Amino acid sequence: MSAAQSSGKAEGGQLEERVDLSAETAEKIDQAKQLVSSGAGSSSALQDALALLAALEKRCRVGNDTPSLVKVCEASLDLCREAGDSEALLATLKTLSTRRSQKSKAIASLVAKCLPWVVDAEGDGFTPLPVEGDEASKARDELVKELRDITDGKMYLEAERARLTRTVAVLKEAAGDVSGAADALQEVHVETYGSISKREKVEFVLEQMRLTLLKRDYVRAHIVSGKIKRGTLEEEGMSELKVRYYGLMTDYHKHEKEALELAKCYHAIYSTPAVQEDEARWKEALTNAVVFLCLSEYSNEVKDMMERVDRDSRLEKIPECKETLVRYLKDEIIHYPLPHQAALESVPAFCDGPEGDGDEGKTLKDHWHTTFQTRIVQHNLRVTSLYYRRIRTSRLAQLLSLTPTETEEHISKMVSSGTLYAKIDRPRDIVRFSKKRSEEEVLSDWALDIEKLLGLVEETTYLIHKENMVQSH
Repeated sequence: MSAAQSSGKAEGGQLEERVDLSAETAEKIDQAKQLVSSGAGSSSALQDALALLAALEKRCRVGNDTPSLVKVCEASLDLCREAGDSEALLATLKTLSTRRSQKSKAIASLVAKCLPWVVDAEGDGFTPLPVEGDEASKARDELVKELRDITDGKMYLEAERARLTRTVAVLKEAAGDVSGAADALQEVHVETYGSISKREKVEFVLEQMRLTLLKRDYVRAHIVSGKIKRGTLEEEGMSELKVRYYGLMTDYHKHEKEALELAKCYHAIYSTPAVQEDEARWKEALTNAVVFLCLSEYSNEVKDMMERVDRDSRLEKIPECKETLVRYLKDEIIHYPLPHQAALESVPAFCDGPEGDGDEGKTLKDHWHTTFQTRIVQHNLRVTSLYYRRIRTSRLAQLLSLTPTETEEHISKMVSSGTLYAKIDRPRDIVRFSKKRSEEEVLSDWALDIEKLLGLVEETTYLIHKENMVQSH
């Protein structure tokens, strides 16, 4: 038996014996090409050439000649591709990738060879190549599906599987199957892949978010958004991805009607370096942040954010926002509507979101409009509670420009939410904002005041004695 055909014991510390079939491989590949060319591209000639290479592939695989094995596999695919036989290409690809004890390098080479035939490999790596005709489109889609099946469960091909899955999602979305595209992307947990760059992971998750939002699966969209760390978006070169991320989050928070979260998202967009360089973009983002801050229910966090935004020198270039924030930060009654009410409610972010995001018979814009008035009334009630311990309901309604019934409703809601203390005495038509103090609280305050007074008396007595001693000497 010749050395090339021997399969004896491995020597030299090798785990497996390797047989060098490089010369025979080059000869057989040339012979296969001649068979196809002499047969004028006929199906029988192609099958004969593939059979010739299949026998050689087995010898290379059994003989552990991986470089030659890779060449044989790639040559088999090239012959099918040049012959234009998509069925033979799929069959050959499936056969070679499922051989018993097939080498991982050979499978990886098969995938790498086919990728440029279906996607823009030199570009983003997932955009499907344009084709003409239904047959060509069908052949491309089947090849993509077969490549995905091959890469399934193989860690050394996880990056290729992720990109092919994104290709499938693009094709499904182009065909109008948004739900199918979203489901396809959800199968890939790209955040666990180590062979993909951080930027590509973020782009993949953003695409998952976009499709789940289009599908109106808001619960899953919120879960997927948690896969991206906010700190990652602050890194250099991530500015546009940060803007895309918070832009998608605004769609989610609009559906949930979370004004404060919307304000945070728009302020995060505003603080992005790429946005800061474009006056039109930062003005839009800052205006949206101010509008949704005004729509947020009052809290220490909201007040703190308002004060931070108010100190921003760029806010001076948006007078309607500056004046509105100043009014909210003052402990004074705000009259509704505001002087710039129409301008604030005309911003695009204030308008309707996707169809169906409003309540029944009520659009999202109507909801924000009602909320705007409610927040102003709540502000006025807080201001009133600072200056009045007790006030007649009719007078309070006059200050708020509401009816007594509406005034009671707003007070009740604020008391229920814990943002205001108040008690309404309807028979006497009185609203009491000050909390009645117990005897223990009054006594404790009195004792504290007496303690402070005695401390001042003691300190004063000491200073008088000290001055007398100084004067006596």
